[in-house]
Amino acid sequence: MASYGFTDKVKITVKAGNGGDGMNSFKAYKGKPACGPDGGDGGDGGSVYVEGDKDMNDLLSFRFVSTYKAGNGERGGTNQCSGKRGEDVVLKVPCGTLVRDAESGKIVCDVYEDGERILLLAGGRGGKGNTRFTTARRHAPNFAQKGTIVKPRELILEMKVIADVGLVGFPNVGKSTLLSKISAAKPKIADYHFTTLSPNLGVVRYYDESFVAADIPGLIEGAAEGAGLGHDFLRHIERTRLILHVIDVSGMEGRDPLEDLEAINRELASYSEKLASLPQIVALNKCDCFGAEENLKRFRRKYGKKYDIYAISALNGEGTEEVVKALFEKLKTLPPAERIPADEIVFEEADNTQYEIFVDENGAYVVIGGLVDMLCRNVVLNNPDSMNYFQRVLKLRGVFKELEKMGCTAGSTVIVGDVEFEYV
Repeated sequence: MASYGFTDKVKITVKAGNGGDGMNSFKAYKGKPACGPDGGDGGDGGSVYVEGDKDMNDLLSFRFVSTYKAGNGERGGTNQCSGKRGEDVVLKVPCGTLVRDAESGKIVCDVYEDGERILLLAGGRGGKGNTRFTTARRHAPNFAQKGTIVKPRELILEMKVIADVGLVGFPNVGKSTLLSKISAAKPKIADYHFTTLSPNLGVVRYYDESFVAADIPGLIEGAAEGAGLGHDFLRHIERTRLILHVIDVSGMEGRDPLEDLEAINRELASYSEKLASLPQIVALNKCDCFGAEENLKRFRRKYGKKYDIYAISALNGEGTEEVVKALFEKLKTLPPAERIPADEIVFEEADNTQYEIFVDENGAYVVIGGLVDMLCRNVVLNNPDSMNYFQRVLKLRGVFKELEKMGCTAGSTVIVGDVEFEYV
């Protein structure tokens, strides 16, 4: 049986529904075959939303299904009946999930709160029925508008844990043990490196107040460049307001506690200036072990004026209450966490006025762009009224003038969407 670990970053494809085509129809009664247009509008396509869910812990479900499509709008009906709107798709994600455009890398939105629903892609507009094209001079339009076709988009979902305090430190220093002592969290605890393979969250209560602490999987030197597990999980402390260093002061792993602190801070600075600038509190763990007393004195001599330092034993709970109190007092002085601002990026239809012209390998003049997309929706090739509209739009938008500037002469082939004709 396949085993899937913690998943905090996935790439998916989403597509809003296409708009339904408008209906081209006429009323017909017994003895009166044509009594005027009655074609209804097509229904709008369904939209794609993303919604925060506090009960979700990771993005594992998106590894099994990576493509999500909203429903298409139905075609318009007779008797001026509009088509049914397509069904929406709602993607539920953990709170703290960042949505990025895969192509540009820009941030589309930050799903920060439980139940918060954000529009990702709007459904295509339904086409107008032939009833909508009646005018004082055109009483029986024999054409209707097609619905808007929506392009699929590739997105990256990137989970960033929302926590007030981030517990950082080398593997096997006691972060999970400390979290289990100060909160109701039950992380996996064992005496070997990388026991923790995903961030663990715990709510720490202090009298009538509380805060959220996150145990981040053990970092190693080079984590910011991708070594060990650090590169995958450093993103989870980007939102934290306060860093709690957990350091093995006994040195039983063969490392110097003073160098541990410097190494972790180097990794934080390499990954993000913001992380390096966060306030820090130091918890020197395993102070009840052999060799801890001497290292504790050395640590206080060097860093006693720079950091708030607490000697603890997470295993038996010694000193943990003092750490919790210090964390609460420090958090009171810090601004609340804020959502990551979105970039200015809008997934929308092409500009209906924009076009460009190029000459293909056969010497034909090809017109492309948003203007062409709009004409393809509105023009019915076998209808004289519709074709007159087609010619009029090309003239008003300056397409004919631009063609002549490029050397297009009588008899030249011009291609506009699905329409190919000789220029006159």
